[in-house]
Amino acid sequence: MTDALFVVSEEGYWGEECVEPLETLSDAGVEITVATPSGSPPVIDERSIDPDEVGEETAEHVREVHETDERLNDPISVAQADAEGYDTVVFPGGHGTEWDINQDTHARELLRDIVEGDGKALVVCHAVGMLAFARDSHGAFIVNGRDVTGFPNEWEEGIVDEADRMPDGRKLPYWVEDEVKTAGGNWDAELDQETSVTVDGDLITGRGPGSSHVAAKTLLEELDVELEA
Repeated sequence: MTDALFVVSEEGYWGEECVEPLETLSDAGVEITVATPSGSPPVIDERSIDPDEVGEETAEHVREVHETDERLNDPISVAQADAEGYDTVVFPGGHGTEWDINQDTHARELLRDIVEGDGKALVVCHAVGMLAFARDSHGAFIVNGRDVTGFPNEWEEGIVDEADRMPDGRKLPYWVEDEVKTAGGNWDAELDQETSVTVDGDLITGRGPGSSHVAAKTLLEELDVELEA
């Protein structure tokens, strides 16, 4: 049995970036546990279940999974999780990760331990911003010298205003691309490609919602797990 831990935001996760890998891994027979910073159920970004933003079909399906999936509705706290108990740790994105997951000491330790151990990490979209803060056991940035993709500045410019305020009024604390580059990451969001997923050793990164399915399939390939017929 392959075991996966999903670390999901309580400040606003992007629905498709969690649900798509959750279902793809489940279909492959992977046992999944969900964790949030406090152990309370994760909170979804309302924009990710807005039909005008994502389409009616995606919005309806993601909302249903968010409301009914027992794993999402009964998470453990991140502090309870031990990377040694999992083959992979998945960090779905969403702007909300900038306020909790990316800044969470225990989440960053999970990322460090899974990458330095025998597992794989999948980090998607705004959660890639965690790489700007996460350090290895020697104190160096985990992302330094690694090839990564993630939510690009070009997309962020279309969301925040001139004061970096989100549509909901919150001020974005940092831009993922800028911070990851500063920490030494080799950034390429492959904006000329329909999807963008980058593998560098045991670290897999995905650009955004549209890359979620490819990212999940790539993770399964890296784990040598085949989708069940």
